[in-house]
Amino acid sequence: MPTLNKMRAALTTTRSLLPADPHLTRLRIALTAFFAMDGFLFAGWVVRIPAIKAQTGAGAGTLGLALLGVSAGAVAFMMITGRLCRRFGSHAVTTASGAALALSIVLPPLTHSATALGLVLLVFGAAYGSLNVAMNSAAVDLISALRRPVMPGFHAAFSLGGMLGAGLGGLIAGSLSPTVHLLLLAVIGLLVTAAAGRALHTHRAPAVPERRPAATAENRPRSAGRGCRLVLVFGLIALCTAYGEGAMADWGALHLSQDLAAGPGTAAAGYAVFALAMTVGRLSGTAVVQRFGAARALIAGGTTAAAGMLLGSLAPSAGAACAGFAVAGLGLANIFPIAIARAGESGGPDGVAVASTVGYGGMLLGPPAIGFLAEAVGLPTALTTVAVLAAVAAGIAYATRGAHHTGRP
Repeated sequence: MPTLNKMRAALTTTRSLLPADPHLTRLRIALTAFFAMDGFLFAGWVVRIPAIKAQTGAGAGTLGLALLGVSAGAVAFMMITGRLCRRFGSHAVTTASGAALALSIVLPPLTHSATALGLVLLVFGAAYGSLNVAMNSAAVDLISALRRPVMPGFHAAFSLGGMLGAGLGGLIAGSLSPTVHLLLLAVIGLLVTAAAGRALHTHRAPAVPERRPAATAENRPRSAGRGCRLVLVFGLIALCTAYGEGAMADWGALHLSQDLAAGPGTAAAGYAVFALAMTVGRLSGTAVVQRFGAARALIAGGTTAAAGMLLGSLAPSAGAACAGFAVAGLGLANIFPIAIARAGESGGPDGVAVASTVGYGGMLLGPPAIGFLAEAVGLPTALTTVAVLAAVAAGIAYATRGAHHTGRP
């Protein structure tokens, strides 16, 4: 028996050293490309907000309402996307949504009023929300097949794309108009969608086992109720952190330029360092979750993000504010991907859709809330609400740490 056990252990070790299934590897590369493109295009739009704000002549409160269009469009289409994924498959919906996002990014610089900007941002937000649900649903299925918690890696690609998009935007902000800049991004987005979408269509989604044991007639209502509550808990955690990510995207550059007299390049760098910190945090996210567990990762992340945003919003200089943004990005890095992955494990595409819809409610709430608070008490004080909600996310994770430990209702 000892010899047999040693042979089994050796076989297990050998299998772990073998290369991954090429089919799954190609799917992972294609999905990573979609996550990176999503972040790249979104950041390209974000760094041009100050220029488009000036073009439309909108004040802080009016701009906040216009920016609401992104989140409103995203939330409106997220639940629809869950149903589309069940009907047509997450791979097909991911490809279609990626193309729609690339095409819609050219619309904002064509507007000359806050009303028109809000309307076109509804379209942009719808494509953005659909892509996020579809590619996260595809990622959850792939993770089940890989049997490794690699969701932070996909979101690292999103953050890396955001960093590159913000960095490129900062470099060319002074030489290219928003129209030319975003048209260039649209072309890049369509090329990535064509290449990665072909890979998704060539390689079918992996078959995954049931995410929960079949319920008996006696325990089915109770089990379903617990599953729904767990998905909502993860959605609420995602909401608290999506509020912070949305705030950084919509108001970080304005805070640096308006309150701290930073130039266009430095203002764009604020979001770039935030995205870089998130990328670094997410690249190590899989190892962190495997070693410490989801609950501890969420608690530590929320606490770190709260401290970073207090520094970023109240710092007296642009350099110190950027340092705070970096700390906040490191803290927020793995909270959203962990929450969405757990929701997907519990409810499949519908779980991803529900948690994403609740989560992106944070982006729905953030733009107008911070805009109105900025008019009442100033933008620096308004941005401290990000720290408050990050602390709330940490508190929820601590209170529900038993569910995170089991990963089941």
